[in-house]
Amino acid sequence: MTDTTWTDLERPLPEWFARAKFGIFIHWGAYSVPAWGEPIGALGEIPDDTWFAHNPYAEWYFNTIRIPGSPAAEHHRETYGDAPYDDFLDQWGAEDFDPADWAKLFARAGAEYVVPTTKHHDGIALWDAPGTGDRNTVRRGPYRDLIGAIADAVRAEGLRFGVYYSGGLDWSVTDFPPHTTGEEVRSLRPNDAAYHFYAAAHVRDLVERYRPDVLWNDIEWPDAGKHLAPGGLHELFADYFAANPDGVVNDRWGDTYSDYATTEYSAMSENETKDVWENNRGLGYSFGYNRIESTDEILDTMQLAKHWVGVVAKGGRLLVNVGPTAEGLIPDLQRATLEGFGDWKRPLVEAAASVSERSPQPESDAAGWRREWRTPTELITFVDAPGEYRVAGEGLDLGRVRVLSGDVGTEVDGDDLVLRVAAVPGGPAAVAIARG
Repeated sequence: MTDTTWTDLERPLPEWFARAKFGIFIHWGAYSVPAWGEPIGALGEIPDDTWFAHNPYAEWYFNTIRIPGSPAAEHHRETYGDAPYDDFLDQWGAEDFDPADWAKLFARAGAEYVVPTTKHHDGIALWDAPGTGDRNTVRRGPYRDLIGAIADAVRAEGLRFGVYYSGGLDWSVTDFPPHTTGEEVRSLRPNDAAYHFYAAAHVRDLVERYRPDVLWNDIEWPDAGKHLAPGGLHELFADYFAANPDGVVNDRWGDTYSDYATTEYSAMSENETKDVWENNRGLGYSFGYNRIESTDEILDTMQLAKHWVGVVAKGGRLLVNVGPTAEGLIPDLQRATLEGFGDWKRPLVEAAASVSERSPQPESDAAGWRREWRTPTELITFVDAPGEYRVAGEGLDLGRVRVLSGDVGTEVDGDDLVLRVAAVPGGPAAVAIARG
């Protein structure tokens, strides 16, 4: 290899990903058995010194119960005594798992791609991953290749398939103390060559078995593997792109290579200025199923629709997470939100795919929530409540107007278009106006 940088991996963004504006994330694991976290708020809004000991991410249960004095540790002691975390793998039955039903729900929601967790920070693999012994779902617990089942079902619905992998953390291969700060997440992680080869073998196996269109790594990549020599991460990327020219990789591999940036809830929002980016978040405050979450935390259809509209208006795409129960059911609140969102979203699919430039964003919503999208041929304006609204007509053809969503009447008044919104069922009203 003669290249001295990672730039030789650069290529045009695959067209499918450029057009894709909505995906489904799936966090499902042994942590779905206890399914417990304190729903204290969203990442990016809670200080570090509170976040870790009161972690709302149920998928971090293995870490949180090891923090002395944490409510999760007390909950675990009261509920499970001194049972080790791996007992949850054996209790995870997935007896009601119906991958075809999941995929139909995701298709109805208007997803263009689906990304399940294949190995989270607890190190438990959802397929027969090399080197994991019996610590995977084929040898214990569900006794099934869950990733293969999801991949087949998703593709049967015509959706793209990707894989999440935690390359940065694996609590099963280290003896570090629990993470209590963001800095400890960055510093107390496996960085040696042995872990790099272990993780790289997993990613290569995922690529060979399931041909994913997205490689979604989390946290970081072991430093010993971030090089351009044979056996390193550069070679892994090059081989992946050679096998799948339509594939993309996210930005959580350290200072190496990526096709797109990510944000999480409101954290890492500086990445929203980049050319290609994705926001990921749960429907609640957790990614893994949290039995404590209720309508107070779970987004309803209107809230999800407004969040998605705002992300797309800023040039991004949304990867929203579902957290199935240990039995394999999508919780009712999450299912209802996705079904309603998909029904509302259907007339907007082509417009979203065609958004070609960022739209100016309001500094606040104090005067009412409004957003707009800009495609090469139209301006789409959104409002979330009944009322009368004016759209300045400069640069628009006010004679060519389409109502995409809501009960809306329109009238030209001088140089403006007046929208009279009677109702906003499901999600915001949307009106498309031709650009002159």
